[in-house]
Amino acid sequence: METVKLNNGLEMPILGYGVYQIDDLELCEECVYNALETGYRLIDTAAVYQNEEAVGKAINRSNVDREDIFLTTKLWVQDAGYEKTTEAFEKSLQRLDTDYIDLYLIHQPFGDVYGSWRAMEELYEEGKIKAIGVSNFYPDRVKDLIIHNKVVPAVNQIETHPFYQRKEAHKFLKEEGVQHESWGPFAEGKNDIFNNEILTAIGKKYDKTAAQVILRWLIQRDVVVIPKTVHQARMEENFNVFDFELSVEDIEKISELDTGETLFFSHRDPEMVERLGTAELDI
Repeated sequence: METVKLNNGLEMPILGYGVYQIDDLELCEECVYNALETGYRLIDTAAVYQNEEAVGKAINRSNVDREDIFLTTKLWVQDAGYEKTTEAFEKSLQRLDTDYIDLYLIHQPFGDVYGSWRAMEELYEEGKIKAIGVSNFYPDRVKDLIIHNKVVPAVNQIETHPFYQRKEAHKFLKEEGVQHESWGPFAEGKNDIFNNEILTAIGKKYDKTAAQVILRWLIQRDVVVIPKTVHQARMEENFNVFDFELSVEDIEKISELDTGETLFFSHRDPEMVERLGTAELDI
């Protein structure tokens, strides 16, 4: 498995498996187990997904040593703040049945993120977290966090796919030494992405699917990617992207698909900020 080196020297697999929207806990456990058997070593979950326990069970069931797994989870908005973050982190540890987290992310750029970051810095210094980072932060929010804190975020996990390529954000993150990680690499199937003419035509050149082309494109941009599927055949297909390389011409064609706009929602939309900030969740 290819890796990227984070700004603290930690090696992170460039391809992982995400469990967003796998609500059936038995299914989630089986999927994570199958992912580990396939060869994935990066597993991405979050408290708000409400499947951390299933992820922990799969890891313990597997034949893979814990130290060989790069485990990511995230802090939800309602747990923002110094004291709440410490409590939420301990709950995640218990649900995941582990004594450390490889990467802990602030899931959304809302609430008392600075109190959260101070708590995360302390947990990082104590060795309970190997790296800390953020998710869904625009460059201005990342820069503000960097300026006012001691530890620079190791990762920013943001919506990134062929229709929203985040070119300026990618450049900024690289300059700041923050690893770009993609969520939603397949845009959750929007815009009929798997049948897109450009992506399928490129795939035919290499005897690959549009999905494999997308993953390869992200990997060649040095973007960490965490595709999700509940089908083992597709899981294996997504993993099989290291035996070909896209040409400069291919990459230029994919670049033409960029709309520069989210396909989901803007984190700068006041209505969405209120919705995420006031949602009542039992986690």
